[in-house]
Amino acid sequence: MGAISDAHGDMETGLSGSVQAYHASPAVPDWRIGEKSVSNTFMKKKKIKIIIPAVVAVIVGVLFIYLLAGNHAATDEARAALSPTESVTVEDTGSEIIFTPAENPEGTGFVFYPGGKVDAEAYAYLARGLAERGILSVIVKMPFDLAVFNSNGAKSVLEAHPEIRSWYIGGHSLGGVMASGYAAKDERILGVAFLASYPNSDLSGSGLRALSLTAANDGVLNREKYEEALPLFPADTVFYDIEGGNRAGFGSYGAQDGDGAASISSAAQQDIAVGQIMEWIRG
Repeated sequence: MGAISDAHGDMETGLSGSVQAYHASPAVPDWRIGEKSVSNTFMKKKKIKIIIPAVVAVIVGVLFIYLLAGNHAATDEARAALSPTESVTVEDTGSEIIFTPAENPEGTGFVFYPGGKVDAEAYAYLARGLAERGILSVIVKMPFDLAVFNSNGAKSVLEAHPEIRSWYIGGHSLGGVMASGYAAKDERILGVAFLASYPNSDLSGSGLRALSLTAANDGVLNREKYEEALPLFPADTVFYDIEGGNRAGFGSYGAQDGDGAASISSAAQQDIAVGQIMEWIRG
């Protein structure tokens, strides 16, 4: 009887424990699990829908501030070069600044893309120098002073001057990058001049002629990236480093943050640049 009583007590205790366990931890129906999963997924999607617009708004805001931020204005020296003379006429169409020589015996034209956040007028001295040597020179104005927003600006220039037989293009810094991209897709362009710049796509087999002008005291040019880009230049590229010049010296817009100190004037540097461009074109 004692054994039976013990067995009965154990069974009762076991049953009681099972009942308590059942009430303490009821099984969760499969449909409730699925409902919870759907709820979590919905919340995650809701958070993503809130986060993405917020991130986009921040990016757009930063870009907007950058686009409206002050740029490098042309100096008085550059603006003086906008005045016409007997040998060069100057026309500002609103989208381009055209320097037309009184004589252009070789029928040559040169399109120029300004550097990032630099007034187009800042390159008037350079463009005028080419025009005085018999080259039609056209500076393309850029929206927000960034050539990336008008990389095909040269197209309308070429179409407006059917009298030109030989076209070249060039640019300073970002302008040079964008100019080279255009040159690669327009067979009317014979060559591209890089001023403190380099190509961002492979032009080694493009058949284009090229000139790379750098300045010894340029403190902004990333020399490491420039060296890495050397294989991208056209095969017969002419390289010339202007002693004593700096990055800002390729235009006339004053000092630039991070740039080195020049030991020659911007006018002297641009005179050298004009001479090298002319020698390259006629070479």
